[in-house]
Amino acid sequence: AAPKDDMASMEHPVFSLSVKPDMRSLEYKSGRGARLRVIPSGHGLATIMDKDILLYCISKLVAEKNAGKPISPWVEVSAHEVMVSTNWNTENKSYQRFEEALIRLKGTVLVTDIKTGTELSTRGFGLIDEFEVQRKEDGELSPFGRMSRVRIKLSEWTFRAVDAMEVLSIDRGYFRLRRPLERRVYE
Repeated sequence: AAPKDDMASMEHPVFSLSVKPDMRSLEYKSGRGARLRVIPSGHGLATIMDKDILLYCISKLVAEKNAGKPISPWVEVSAHEVMVSTNWNTENKSYQRFEEALIRLKGTVLVTDIKTGTELSTRGFGLIDEFEVQRKEDGELSPFGRMSRVRIKLSEWTFRAVDAMEVLSIDRGYFRLRRPLERRVYE
């Protein structure tokens, strides 16, 4: 699928540019009156590098929608396919980083009245609602084996943006940008 990003998170500072745990709460108000508060979990704010997982999910849903298939907020992926598509290393520590990114994406809370799709309301929610990681070791399900399947449920806010096609294509070169500020300037 061609890489896609939702316009709301491109326009507003949703993701931390820090590579260390960022425990700050952020507030933003646009010139059009939209408000956004970004509140960290105990693991810090989701980073712009964590966003790669979200971008992959959005891209996959847009491709399915363009193919005329029904879409839902649940996206099933393999961690390996996400890492390869978004230019991550596929070494063992990258899988740990992947799971930590899911935790930050789930734990970062947005409180906003930014319109997506046809709805405008003040809501509090995570960047993703849920995730499930299944692991296998020697062909058997195991809590300690390699990630075999990952299911991610996008927040309703993000899903509405995808369903309304409030997305933009991004160049694959975006994933080669290693500095968080370079990625934010690209957006």
